[in-house]
Amino acid sequence: MFYFCIRKAGLLDRLFCFSMKRIALISDTHGPLPDDVKPFLEYCDELWHAGDLGPGFLDDPSLDALVFRAVYGNIDDRSIRYDCPLDLNFNCEGVSVFMTHIGGYPGRYTKRVKDQLATIKPDLYICGHSHICKLMKDPKSGLFHINPGACGYKGFHHMRTFVMFDCAHGKIENLRLIELGPRTKRAY
Repeated sequence: MFYFCIRKAGLLDRLFCFSMKRIALISDTHGPLPDDVKPFLEYCDELWHAGDLGPGFLDDPSLDALVFRAVYGNIDDRSIRYDCPLDLNFNCEGVSVFMTHIGGYPGRYTKRVKDQLATIKPDLYICGHSHICKLMKDPKSGLFHINPGACGYKGFHHMRTFVMFDCAHGKIENLRLIELGPRTKRAY
């Protein structure tokens, strides 16, 4: 598919790109989308959330401009669980993706997730929950695992993080860890 796009700044963001999506992957916001994440979304096609959205997150108008995919987490109430599934299994530009909130990581998967990964055999496995950023390959299955850490202010993490990457031609490219600063920076 041939296409190009001109973004708000008037600069060519993509010229003659073949099937590429720019992804922002966040987790554990535990409330509204943090304001310091929003400028990064101007350069993304999709926002994925690996659970623990929290109250007010789904009401943010910033989500209207993006393809938004999310799974619910253990702190999410009934209204979020109505809008978001426990697991998502989808394809993004040739990359098969499995996303859930609680599932462990290579070598330490939960039984439920281990069984699903064996059946689905995704290229990319995403989870949240731990508030610890992990980017690693599973040496047994070959899948790539991402936990973006936590970009919210609630929790035990010290640094607020999320991840950006591109899905193109069946590959994950331009993987970037974004550090937003210390969790304690914001006063409630």
